[in-house]
Parts: sequence; C-alpha cells; structure tokens
Amino acid sequence: MSAEMTATRPEIKTDFAITALSALMAAEVTGLDLAMPLDAAVQRQIHAAFLEHRLLVFRGQNLTKEEQVAFTEQFGTLERHTTRNRGTANLPLVHIVSNLDEDGKPMGRVRSDMWHTDKSFRPAPSMATILHAVTLPPEGGDTVFVDMHAAYDGLDAATKDEIVDLRVVHSWELSRENEGRVLSAEELADAPDNAHPLARVHPETGRTAIFVGMHASHIEGKPFDAGRALVLRLEEHATQPRYQYRHSWRPGDLLMWDNRCLLHRAEANFDAATYPRILHRTCIRGTPTSP
Repeated sequence: MSAEMTATRPEIKTDFAITALSALMAAEVTGLDLAMPLDAAVQRQIHAAFLEHRLLVFRGQNLTKEEQVAFTEQFGTLERHTTRNRGTANLPLVHIVSNLDEDGKPMGRVRSDMWHTDKSFRPAPSMATILHAVTLPPEGGDTVFVDMHAAYDGLDAATKDEIVDLRVVHSWELSRENEGRVLSAEELADAPDNAHPLARVHPETGRTAIFVGMHASHIEGKPFDAGRALVLRLEEHATQPRYQYRHSWRPGDLLMWDNRCLLHRAEANFDAATYPRILHRTCIRGTPTSP
C-alpha cells in the first residue's frame, strides 16, 4: 500500500478567536474550519472555552455528516440515539432534527420544544451535543438555553438544603407520554429509567446544577406526586428569562453545548408549515453520575 493511501490528514493550525456572546453564557468561535482536524493545542483551547462558556457557536461551517462525526470524536465517544431515532442507515450516530413529515414536507410543528437535556435518562447522561444547521427558515427557529448553574446559585438556602441529597428519576417513557406517545416494548428495554443527583456536581468544574427538564419524572424514595411537584417547581424557577440565552441561527452555525449544566428547547417562532428547518445532531457520551 502506498504512503499516500496510508497517510492521515495533517493537523491544521489556524488563528481563531473566541468572543463571549453574553455575561451569562455562550461564546462565538471564528476562524476555524471544523472539516479539518484540530491540533492538540487548539483542542485544549476549545475544551477550556467549552467549560467556561458552556455553549460554543462555531460560525461559517459547512460539514458533511462524516465530517461532523470526525469533529465530534475529537472530544469524546459518540453517544448512540434511542431506538426510534437511529437516523439514516449509513450514519446512525447522526440524528436528523427536522420539522419534516414522512413525505419530506414541513408538518407545521417543531419537535424538542420542551425544556430538556439530551440523554439525561441514560446511566451516563450525555456530556455534549453538537448541532449543525443544514437548512434554516428565513427567520426564527431559535434554540433557547438555560444555565442550570446560575439557576442553582439563585435558589434560597432552604431549597439548596432540601435537594442536596435527593435523586431524581429521569424517564424517557414519561417524557414521550408528555408528548402523547406510548413507547414500544423495544424502546422501553432500550431506555429504562435512571436516577441521578438532583443537585448535580459537574465532573470537570465542580459547580452544582439543578438536573431537571422534561425527562425528569419524580424523586426517588418519595411519593410520586410530591416528588413530581418539586421537579416542576425547580424547572419553573430555572427557566426564568434571567437564566436564559437565545440563539438565533445563522447559515453555517454549529453549536456545541454542555448537557451537564444546560437545558435547551427549540422555538417555533417561524412558519413551520411552510419552511423546513433541518439540523444534524451528534452527542458525546458522558460519565455515570455519582451514587
């Protein structure tokens, strides 16, 4: 085999800039072509910025699904999707997020419009999500984020004491029921309930976040109704506008955010029956939460 056939792509060093987008969270990254591999120093800078800002917005990207997978793998192991969300047959780890029906036509609604963090029902909840804009409406179709560190910091001392040792059950079954869908036996076996700390300590920064969202069902060891009420009370507190950041998509945007401390949801602030909104999603597997 020739050297040309066995050679890997060279690592590319590029001057780039990281600029904060708000005092709460989010930073814009410009000057990088993510279709090319990042050298080790750039990877370290991006990872540090990811921990600091929690949401990175890479501008001006035009990645194939294969290139998005390659970029994602530079920061961890890809997370598989649920049984029903396998994506395309050739690249099942790339999930196509869209408002299209089975005939490829806009269906008038946007999925994932409730507050959630990706894969929180897994034993090792997702570390990060990478979402790349492929087709956007002429305006709108925003994604809104909530900083769950800031939300935790905003709790009163009594509530922090109340939740410090509690574990919250995250349930794919319940969150699908909230959207009017009953899971099949195969889907239930693939994604059983899992409990995690309600006051979750970030494994890399040591900061505490409230770990709720639409997959959060109830509190382990407490009556269901009482635990459910606490989950909903915490979500209502966390999703106040002061803890939110709104991303207005531009063509070529690729977002990378920390699922361990952010909630997000899509917003249907466009004509979803007329305009397609298509994005490609990859997720990075996290680590198990502490017992």
